[in-house]
Amino acid sequence: MTITDAAADLLAGGPVCDACLGRPFADRSFGLRNEERGRALRTTLALEADEPYEPVDPVECWVCEGYCGTFDALADAVVETLDGVDFATYQVGTVVPPLVEENDRLLREDAGMEPDAGEPLKREVNREVGRRVGARTGAEVDFERPDVLCVVDLSAFDPYAVLEDGDAVTAHAVDRQINPAFVYGRYRKIERDIPQTEWPCRECGGSGTQLADDGEEPCDYCGGSGYLYDTSIEETVRPHVVDAMEGREGTFHGAGREDVDARMLGTGRPFVLEVKHPYHRTPDVSALEAEINEAAAGAVEVEDLRLATHDMVERVKEHDASKRYRAAVQFDEPVSVTALDALAELEGTTVEQFTPQRVDHRRAELTRERTVYAIDGEPGIVDEMVDSVDEAVLGDGEVNAATATIEVHGAGGLYIKELISGDDGRTEPSVAGLLDTGAEVIALDVLAVEGEDEPFERADFFVDESDADGESGGDA
Repeated sequence: MTITDAAADLLAGGPVCDACLGRPFADRSFGLRNEERGRALRTTLALEADEPYEPVDPVECWVCEGYCGTFDALADAVVETLDGVDFATYQVGTVVPPLVEENDRLLREDAGMEPDAGEPLKREVNREVGRRVGARTGAEVDFERPDVLCVVDLSAFDPYAVLEDGDAVTAHAVDRQINPAFVYGRYRKIERDIPQTEWPCRECGGSGTQLADDGEEPCDYCGGSGYLYDTSIEETVRPHVVDAMEGREGTFHGAGREDVDARMLGTGRPFVLEVKHPYHRTPDVSALEAEINEAAAGAVEVEDLRLATHDMVERVKEHDASKRYRAAVQFDEPVSVTALDALAELEGTTVEQFTPQRVDHRRAELTRERTVYAIDGEPGIVDEMVDSVDEAVLGDGEVNAATATIEVHGAGGLYIKELISGDDGRTEPSVAGLLDTGAEVIALDVLAVEGEDEPFERADFFVDESDADGESGGDA
């Protein structure tokens, strides 16, 4: 059977518009639209039969029932739905009424063609409406992770009213989805006792209330706030980023987390703030960084804020990282410089750590192996940590022979406090075991969080700078 024979069979079942006639041949002659294929076939058949050329308006088509004539009106509805939304990439989807899908199948069946010949109506609507949206907004189509997704429901409007009466496609025919936007950065925690994320009170479950004889009253444990700490890194960063992107809410993703009583200094810890339903995707990140730091008033600092892709979330959560620490340590008895020199024996050692006692209520009990890359110690507490140590530990102006400052570079997941204390034998080997005396970390600083084999900051995980200048080509 020739292609013109097949086309003649398709037309034998009733009036078919050009788009529906060309759709079963969508895999033929790349670069043509289905409407053009159908018109060419109809013209060829008219020439072969030496009969008048008689086009069929979509409003008369028994297959699409007029929907193939509404592509422009659908694009208008999509663009209107996206008004005020900042986007650079988009995708269009379609819900086709079951009866129209059945018509599309019967068209091929009646002509003796394979049921999947060409392409389905849904794909044609996606493409035709999509290319019109792209032309009108300047945005690019993205089938993987678009900034916005619009799904048009054909059953939500009457195509005949659009084609015959000039009605517009109603807004409720388009379901708009704005995908999250992401901001990457690094944070430093200058003050201690600030958690990374919100920490609801475990006694009242975050409600801030407790039951009393006379009803409810403020929770004694958290003072009625519902939280164990007044603020967090998340609460410091999130409101500013969400507001700048005109989003609904935000989620904080960190590359691990330090203990609440530890500072995060040096190069800072990588994080991503995920903003849900953002209307503005390209804020001035330099101004945003300055705004956050000013509001944090020295307790927290952020730097290197950059617009990122969704891949950066997995990057900060899963990327293998090593950490550098500085610990102020108090021993049960004096330790000499010579004794501290012996810490070199731990360099390159694989340490076995059974789940520490301080976290065994929330971590699975198992033995983890982690490597100590480097370790060094010096007597006394260094100036950078003096303010974090009780005066009684420091002595009377002289170096306390039972204190030391120890710096460690270790693999991610290495429990530093237990590496030093031994955790009653749960960590082997340990500093306490090596020096044969009790040891306790009385203050801890994290100095660096860096990728093991490559940096966290990979170029393809960031939004291109040309899209991050505050001017989005897709602002409809």
